[in-house]
Amino acid sequence: MDRWAGGLSRREGQEQAGESVAARPDPRLSAHVFGYAGSRFPGTGPAVRRIAPIDGIKVILDFERLDRRMLAADAREPPSPVVGIQSGPLVFEQSGTDHGMVIGLTPLGAHALFGMPLKELPAYAGITELLGTPAAHLIEQLAETPGWTARFALLDHWLTERLHPDARLAAPVQAAWDLLGAAHGRTPIAAVAEQVGWSRSHFEARFHAQIGIPPKTFARIARFHHALRLLARPEPPRLPDVALRCGYTDQPHFNREFRALTGCAPTRFLALANQET
Repeated sequence: MDRWAGGLSRREGQEQAGESVAARPDPRLSAHVFGYAGSRFPGTGPAVRRIAPIDGIKVILDFERLDRRMLAADAREPPSPVVGIQSGPLVFEQSGTDHGMVIGLTPLGAHALFGMPLKELPAYAGITELLGTPAAHLIEQLAETPGWTARFALLDHWLTERLHPDARLAAPVQAAWDLLGAAHGRTPIAAVAEQVGWSRSHFEARFHAQIGIPPKTFARIARFHHALRLLARPEPPRLPDVALRCGYTDQPHFNREFRALTGCAPTRFLALANQET
């Protein structure tokens, strides 16, 4: 279940069959880019989509015009939006042909591309608002390039040229991000702060400023992703076993957290996933 290939994005509505493909970036970009995805789904009228939180930044590149409306805020989303790290599900209604690509950026990659801490990224911003003409030209080039393989190679080249080589997260913040991810969010925040050599209050403030969410929220998302990876196996464990292995108190606790992060129960989320495979 690849978070950049749509693994955390669910369509609820009538849609025709389409195509979806994922790819990994050039290994030289591995610290900055999780992965790429490309897709084309013909539009059949309004459909609701829900995107669960991801542990990075999702840059959507629209090849065709889509009408997106954020349901919670009742606001229009800009073309080719940049989706920052959220603490809950992003739910919107869209109409039109869903044809384009997605770049999954790590926090370091987003900082190197946009030149600002993630907390400063504006809500509901489009990539052309943030990067201007170069981003508009990239989208045009990708749309005109035949074949997904060539498009992924173009993204590799463009990002290699655009990512600022001297951009860095504070070393303790980067170390904490790595620690929480490797432990699937199960290391206590106080222990992480101690390991990186900061007081808990200072650590939480600096982490929030550079990553865009508090470390406790990031840990919740990391644990949630661990559960999803277990559920995506060909023969997944039972839900109570997933809850136990991921450090939830019990299955009701797991169900509450799952609903808070996706907007629906695990069984409903997985049913929607099976409809797309």
